[in-house]
Amino acid sequence: MRNIIDAKGLTCPQPVINTKKALEEIKEGILTVIVDNVAARDNVRRFAESQGCTVMVEEDNGDYRLEIAKGFPREVGSKPGEARGNDNIVIYINSDVMGVGDEELGKILMDAFLKTMIVAHPQPRKLIFVNSGVRLAIEGSDVVGYIKEMEKKGVEVLSCGTCLNFYGLKEKLGVGVISNMYDIIESLTEADKVISP
Repeated sequence: MRNIIDAKGLTCPQPVINTKKALEEIKEGILTVIVDNVAARDNVRRFAESQGCTVMVEEDNGDYRLEIAKGFPREVGSKPGEARGNDNIVIYINSDVMGVGDEELGKILMDAFLKTMIVAHPQPRKLIFVNSGVRLAIEGSDVVGYIKEMEKKGVEVLSCGTCLNFYGLKEKLGVGVISNMYDIIESLTEADKVISP
């Protein structure tokens, strides 16, 4: 069975929501999702893979066509929602400073938090940046190097696309991927533990 979802022109997180609904309606088959930007392409692909589907992406004149196969044996990886033991920790950062009070002190504390997180055990599964927190993940940030180190260790780094757009920083993202609210909510609800410094 093959379905086609035209999600061109839809704002985040609608392409993911439409994909989710379409996948829920089929037990097995191929779902084609067409989007017109890189953020939507990556968000839909990540979501589909998190649900145990395999995804192939083709570009066609600025549009992206994602062929999502559902209901076929998965070769590698975990099943959707499968617990990953102690490493199912999500760090949720919604500000570029840590705590409430003096802003300069807040920057010092955030720097120390992210630097220390590199050697923490267990490592978090994901780092999520929203609101002014996205400023930490852009090129030129004082702490972007620490975040890159964590990404090299296998930590998934997500930054809110709406937030990056609001602050005019989308083109300056220095680490991780542009995410959406659906992906963020799913990450938080599936986590064994959420830490917000």
